[in-house]
Amino acid sequence: MQNATILIADDDDDIRLALNLLLSAEGYQIIEAANAKEIIIQSNRQRPDLVLLDMNFSRDTTSGQEGLAILAQLQPLNIPVILMTAWGSVELAVQGLQKGASDFIEKPWNKLKLLNSIQQQLSFSRVKEQNQGYRQLLAPESTQNWICQSASMQAIEALVAQIAPTDANILILGENGTGKSLLAERIHQLSLRKQAPLITVNMAAIPDNLFESELFGHQKGAFTDAKQNRIGRFQLADKGTLFFDEIGSLPLVLQPKLLRVLESGQYEILGSSQTQVADVRLISATNADLNQLVSKKAFRQDLLYRLNTLVITIPPLRERLEDIAALASNFITSFSDKYAKATLTLSAGALNKLKQHNWPGNIRELSHVMERAVLLSTADEITAQQLLLEHTDNISDEVVLQPLEQAEKQLIEKAMTVTGGQVIEAAKLLDISRNALYRRLEKFAIHHAE
Repeated sequence: MQNATILIADDDDDIRLALNLLLSAEGYQIIEAANAKEIIIQSNRQRPDLVLLDMNFSRDTTSGQEGLAILAQLQPLNIPVILMTAWGSVELAVQGLQKGASDFIEKPWNKLKLLNSIQQQLSFSRVKEQNQGYRQLLAPESTQNWICQSASMQAIEALVAQIAPTDANILILGENGTGKSLLAERIHQLSLRKQAPLITVNMAAIPDNLFESELFGHQKGAFTDAKQNRIGRFQLADKGTLFFDEIGSLPLVLQPKLLRVLESGQYEILGSSQTQVADVRLISATNADLNQLVSKKAFRQDLLYRLNTLVITIPPLRERLEDIAALASNFITSFSDKYAKATLTLSAGALNKLKQHNWPGNIRELSHVMERAVLLSTADEITAQQLLLEHTDNISDEVVLQPLEQAEKQLIEKAMTVTGGQVIEAAKLLDISRNALYRRLEKFAIHHAE
């Protein structure tokens, strides 16, 4: 881990100079401290990657207790510390290691042994950073079972079984709440990379100025707030799968860098000139119309070509009614366990009401509805009343007998209202193409935002 910063903490000017010359020649950045107070100040301000800590700072002291006291103060900073003393003993070494030191070196030091120890502790520190990143960023295992009883989902399952073992990039499309992240997890579980991590990145949740650091990582000092090294998502997902949720939120300025990684597998950590190689399988998801973003110059066409080697569109819940019973049952079991409730069943009336609902929030909405129903249940059965769903008959039931053209206009107006004026979503509701809907909007002079 060259370019790392090492704090040399010793009260002997000659020792500091000798170590500075040795380690600088190896490519390390060096800072120095000559007393206990300076060590703590420099460690807090500079956040070195490693500290070489002398055990004694008073010339008449050989007990090593000063070094142990300083070591205790350094522990909250999580910086690896190698202890040094001219009066080495097994007992002192054991005390230092028990109090959190990473290694123990005797003076005069063996050059090769010292350099190997430094390199080893820096490598351990980097692995520790990676493990912390894994714990924070590993996609949590879903408690929701994969449900595919409907014909449309069975077709997706067959496609997934065919493409999951490959390394092809996959783009998952679908409305909010349809289970795009669950599908990404399913693909990873069936892939040849299933023993490696699945790292999820919510692109919509990352501030624009932090995108590059989040994806590729940064070295300490790369920018003002870079107080320590950060492992990027590509490195965390090495040999595994990287899932970009809401890929349409990726800033245009960063898209060429992502394109480069997808084309060559190469990238650089912020603050480093050393080229890294990414070995990841990329799965992306969005509810946005990427082709429309391309036409608006907000998304690169060449990047889209790299992302959509294979495209899977998850149908909305209203189009997979055969799955509702199994999904609802899964949620009931999960929330019954969560709230320590006895096993509950769903009444025929409740199931019928679930199938009549339009589900604008899709599976996510169904989850909330079933959680609420489990909480409200007082018997062993969930009734239609406990679902607390408003009357949601199909749109066609609300259309009275009237001239066909007038009924068509009302249906279109209703669809536009339900979707908030989103032409694409309204077209899906009406099961017609976007262009067909545009023609009808113009025909009936129905105002729309697009």
